[in-house]
Amino acid sequence: MNRFLSNITNRIDAKGRVSVPAPFRSVLAERKIGELFCFQDFVFPAISAGGPELLDRFERQIVADDPFSPEANQMSLLIHGGGVYMKLDAEGRLMITDFIRDFTGITTDVTFVGRADHFQLWEPNTFQAAQAEARRVRGLGGGRT
Repeated sequence: MNRFLSNITNRIDAKGRVSVPAPFRSVLAERKIGELFCFQDFVFPAISAGGPELLDRFERQIVADDPFSPEANQMSLLIHGGGVYMKLDAEGRLMITDFIRDFTGITTDVTFVGRADHFQLWEPNTFQAAQAEARRVRGLGGGRT
């Protein structure tokens, strides 16, 4: 397995840490990702997290455009100004910092959401609502009512 798939909700401990789900840690290990690049998602109230290739992808886009253009400057503002590096501790936990809490509204639980080459951190109820809305917009039934 070399992609981040599914969604899993874990509780934040008393010290503000949350265990990254084992399937996600396996992908991180397989890809040899030791440090996560995390940024505020452009569309959703979620933090996106991935390896250095995630940051590289955005930087290639900035360079492909005129790096002095308003679009490139806006992308840099979002990616560089809205991004941080984070590391898991020895037990595979991630600190849920104010950077994460303030942008997502996360309080006691975190939903980890696979997005193929990266994953996201969501407030659980917000994720459920966004997923239900995506199903509705796409005309897909099912799920809980």
